Amino acid sequence: MAAGHHVEAAVVEQHIRVEVNGQVVAETQQPVLLKETGLPDRWYIPPADVRLDLFDPSDLRTTCPFKGEATYWTLRDATNPTRNIAWTYPDPLPTVSAIKDHLAFYDRHATVTALP
Repeated sequence: MAAGHHVEAAVVEQHIRVEVNGQVVAETQQPVLLKETGLPDRWYIPPADVRLDLFDPSDLRTTCPFKGEATYWTLRDATNPTRNIAWTYPDPLPTVSAIKDHLAFYDRHATVTALP
């Protein structure tokens, strides 16, 4: 880990809902909260709690030195698909193994809400 850079992931009990254009695409009571130096906190949603029938895998791959290789998902829409709206780490680094296969969503495309 780079000096001064910290990343941690933990399963928490929190009701999280993810909406895109008013449609609920994910909802869970046991997300993983990822905290990383210099980045906003991110909620990672278990795949069983995501409407994967609405998404297609993307060809995009990126690598994070602190989390590993990410793969991306595109929201399927016949007129206006939202490319690479979500990402996941199929084989994350051991320090963040809790995010394995969970999906996180970009704030600019999705509304991620923590509910009471």
